[in-house]
Amino acid sequence: MVVRLRLQRFGKRNRPFYRMVAANVRAPRDGKFLEIIGTYNPIATRAGLKEIRLKTDRIKYWLSVGAQPSDRVSWILGKFGILPPPPPRFSTQAMFTKKERNQEEE
Repeated sequence: MVVRLRLQRFGKRNRPFYRMVAANVRAPRDGKFLEIIGTYNPIATRAGLKEIRLKTDRIKYWLSVGAQPSDRVSWILGKFGILPPPPPRFSTQAMFTKKERNQEEE
């Protein structure tokens, strides 16, 4: 059984709230899960803070037994130092203007 750490969406339309769960990879996004390992509220409070609660001991356990985090979960865990931060994504095309790219081809 392959276990994945991923986000489960809750809340109303345009007001998301997520639970971070350990779930079987074949289970649907909002379906059955093995354990709740944290919460994530991406809507900022009036003070400008986004609420994230993590059970770090349980996250480290699931990672130690081979659970694979999703892209967004690995980004969150990288921000808190549980995982190494993912490498930045960049495009070499975006570094140059269209005019400069055409000059390099010629």
